[in-house]
Amino acid sequence: MQPSHWPHADSEQREWVSSFDAPMSRRERLAARGPYVAAVPGPIAHAMPQISHEVLALVDDASRELARFDAEAGDVAAPFASILLRSESASSSEIERITSSAKQLALAEIGASRSANAKLVAANVQAMHAAIDLAGRLDADSIIAMHRALLGDSEPHMVGRWRTEQVWIGGGARSPHSATFVPPHHDRVPALMEDLVAFLQRTDLPVLITAALAHAQFETIHPFPDGNGRTGRALIHGVLHAGGLVTNMTIPVSAGLLARTDEYFGALTAYREAEVEPIIARLAEASFEAVGTGRRLVADLREMRGEWVERVRPRAGSAVEAMLDLVIRQPVLSVALAAESLGVSVVSATSAIERLEDAGVLERANSGRRNRLWQASEVLAALDDFAAQARRRP
Repeated sequence: MQPSHWPHADSEQREWVSSFDAPMSRRERLAARGPYVAAVPGPIAHAMPQISHEVLALVDDASRELARFDAEAGDVAAPFASILLRSESASSSEIERITSSAKQLALAEIGASRSANAKLVAANVQAMHAAIDLAGRLDADSIIAMHRALLGDSEPHMVGRWRTEQVWIGGGARSPHSATFVPPHHDRVPALMEDLVAFLQRTDLPVLITAALAHAQFETIHPFPDGNGRTGRALIHGVLHAGGLVTNMTIPVSAGLLARTDEYFGALTAYREAEVEPIIARLAEASFEAVGTGRRLVADLREMRGEWVERVRPRAGSAVEAMLDLVIRQPVLSVALAAESLGVSVVSATSAIERLEDAGVLERANSGRRNRLWQASEVLAALDDFAAQARRRP
């Protein structure tokens, strides 16, 4: 392992005052008593990592591949870019064991799903959008905005500020004494995040390395009560866009991380001991995997759309032709949503949906005459297949 001048996380003792009032045994009470040890991450704003030539070459190759795929996006219609962003959000959520089928996610995005997980994944889509929209100014406010997009609806009391309580990973809910990792005490979070924001402004490191190190530092700080993993992976995309490595689309890097979560979490653990190469290498490797799965998904959807055109034979510039792109971007829809999205009348939207239904592109997604929904089952199947491929280790 290449030696590094990167700061490792120190530790400190903190007094524990429990607010957990549930009944517990004497043994549990004793185990949750007394001081605990919390991490104290070092500042990174001006730190310079030492990285081996092998890892630098890996980063260079991965960066070229990301840029090449992103350049290809210049010829990729907006619906395909939207699908890739949704796929990235689903993979990032699945790393946290929050799973949803493509249909439930599509339903959640139009407010028609009862699945709690699907609603959380849909919120992650919004967090990814926020990360990209705010890439031009990666500061404390933009990071808080990403977190608000993620949890503003489900956990509104957690958003809008850094955490004001101790959090920990593993070991149960009663106290941090037996935790796998205890992030810094909350009174250290503002200064640590100020330091991280300063690091994000640097231009003397390759963009992919900046993204990997910023992500690992963010996860070490754990600045929010919940949602740190998903917000931290959204931050990766903010960095990639801010650095100009990608500009056209959201490449599903989390799909690459999902295939090897043990190595990913192991790399985050190694980072706390100032071993920076594992997380840099893991993100670079995940980028290769992301480009591969992303290309396959785009190719499948392009082929699918081409087959639809052969079946439907839409007139150029018609609502029917526009609907073909819409159902890729939004594979479950209503007449009202179609009309609003395409800027056409309800009558025109209804006629276009019926045309696609007759051609087998769309089918009814629910029963009954009220609140009718249609789905593009081929698109949903392609997205579910993408998710299944992402789980398989290459």
